[in-house]
Amino acid sequence: MRWISLILVIIILLLQYPLWLGKGSWLKVWDLGQQVEAQKQANQQTQARNAVLDAEVRDLKQGTEAIEERARSELGMVKRDEVFFQIIGNHPPVPASSVAATTPDKR
Repeated sequence: MRWISLILVIIILLLQYPLWLGKGSWLKVWDLGQQVEAQKQANQQTQARNAVLDAEVRDLKQGTEAIEERARSELGMVKRDEVFFQIIGNHPPVPASSVAATTPDKR
């Protein structure tokens, strides 16, 4: 009777080995699940980036405002008969009221 119990325990252990440590074990399934979740997050980020790029492409194809904005900001272009003022420096703008107060009176 003791030998039969020992043989049954060994058979049960041999049947459990593939479940826990074999090719399709629970550990590998769990690891693959983690990899799937990481890939889903990467896919969501890529889809969001693609949506932004798609909107930009549609805007460039449909309207001239986006093209004009890019030409102004990236290439420094101006329209014909347009005067361009560039302010250099990090000084804050002076309010108009302080300029009027410092102007001498011409009486």
